[in-house]
Amino acid sequence: MQTIVRLGSLAVLLAASVAQAQTPAPAVRTEKNMSLALANQIAAEAVAACAANGYNVAATVVDRAGTVRAVQRADNAGPHTLASSERKAWTSASAKSPTQAMMEGAQKNPGAANLVYLPGFLLLGGGVPVKSGNEVIGAVGVGGAPGGHLDEQCANAALEKVKGLL
Repeated sequence: MQTIVRLGSLAVLLAASVAQAQTPAPAVRTEKNMSLALANQIAAEAVAACAANGYNVAATVVDRAGTVRAVQRADNAGPHTLASSERKAWTSASAKSPTQAMMEGAQKNPGAANLVYLPGFLLLGGGVPVKSGNEVIGAVGVGGAPGGHLDEQCANAALEKVKGLL
């Protein structure tokens, strides 16, 4: 009797998994996106976090597709900080990963080292994904602090300030 019950349960599970596998993916997807107000707030918080430590930086926030949503550049931040913050944000959004971790991975793994040859990728610390729950909805990139790890700290501080809005 137990064998019949177990076989029956197995048949039900198998049928359910086959039915699920045959269900087509929806033709229209729903995605979360950040508002312009939120993107501006993240950029402002990142610049402020770095300014509190004496660093003049630029911060760029991109959406899930890597398109720029907001940019802020501190007084006295170098002109190069704009390009580096944008590339870090784009790289982080594209890979859905912090650029500091990607850089460290590329330094340790010869296969990952080839990421530097992807057009637009910038493997320097300072790019951090923006997540709503577990979904990456964009990224923030910071450039101009004396080290990518410090840029990343400012980006993380900004995300910590707005976490209740995500």
